[in-house]
Amino acid sequence: ITPFVTLFHWDLPQALEDEYRGFLSPLIVDDYLDFVELCFKNFGDRVKNWITFNEPFVFTNGGYDGGFLGTLAPGRCSLWGNSPQGDAVKEPYFVAHHILISHAAAVKLYRTKYKPTQKGQIGITIVTHWFVPYSNSRLDVIAAQRALDFVFGWFIHPVVYGEYPKTMRPIAGSRLPRFTTEQSALLKGSYDFIGLNYYTGNYAAHILTRNGNVSSTSDQMVRLSTDINGVQIGDPTGVSIFYSYPKGLHDLLVYTKEKYNNPPIYITENGLGDENNDTMEHLTQDPQRIDFYNRHLHAIRKAIAEGVNVKGFIAWSFLDNFEWASGYTQRFGLVYVDYKNGLKRIPKKSALWFKKCIQKIK
Repeated sequence: ITPFVTLFHWDLPQALEDEYRGFLSPLIVDDYLDFVELCFKNFGDRVKNWITFNEPFVFTNGGYDGGFLGTLAPGRCSLWGNSPQGDAVKEPYFVAHHILISHAAAVKLYRTKYKPTQKGQIGITIVTHWFVPYSNSRLDVIAAQRALDFVFGWFIHPVVYGEYPKTMRPIAGSRLPRFTTEQSALLKGSYDFIGLNYYTGNYAAHILTRNGNVSSTSDQMVRLSTDINGVQIGDPTGVSIFYSYPKGLHDLLVYTKEKYNNPPIYITENGLGDENNDTMEHLTQDPQRIDFYNRHLHAIRKAIAEGVNVKGFIAWSFLDNFEWASGYTQRFGLVYVDYKNGLKRIPKKSALWFKKCIQKIK
């Protein structure tokens, strides 16, 4: 087993939230560096693949915006989001800014102090949907690109080019912080690989003004949907907002190649969830998961044939687990976990298929 270790997956120490509001403050950078150095020092002899942050968009949007993802810790938003604290107009941009600076500082530390002897690599994992124009109109085409910039580009553009996407500043204005010359230089090229988490696609339609209250989400000026005239973008899954859309993964990979200098890419999450409302016998017979992986792996194979530098694929997930805000209500695993019987593990049909698939590729 080759470990890929994520250094921050939304688990901010409460003490730092209480002391200076965590990632809202630039003070977080030094404390984050102390933590990652402890990890490099103690585990770097065995861990050769480091991920600085997992899905910073979800942490930022869900914790400080209250956008389409709802509210995650620390639960800051604005009064219109039933939050007594917070400011969804500005805070998401500050948090993302400090995450990016922390990421760049961690990469510099690893590259200068640990990589020469430990011989590992370091990157960041970014999540996005693929956004398809709702119509062929020029405005909807631009809207789909704008949505991608505000979700995906917000984080990948700085680590590749040292600056935010050009579409963001005319909309966010002074709310979007600026990198210093030194920070920009530190960010530019601050990755050995890019991790991509992908689950679904959306249709994106242009709207004339911000949809509702001002926030980093409404700044997109996009109406997202999953159907056109009742026809869904893909097959439904056990997660209401996710539809199986493998073409989106292919298009995202090709886009990343062409827009961001064809970086080494690991698919760090991709998978299908079931509602945990059926019997073990039924949930372990999962043809829909086999179909999902089969189609998405073929989409990746097509992208590789077109020159995309995909280095690996990690299924989400190996085991059924605690699915964050959804708790135990969803099952993404290739292996069934019996929560009522000593956490017994039972391989699903998809696990056996996945094993054969890997053996065939080898």
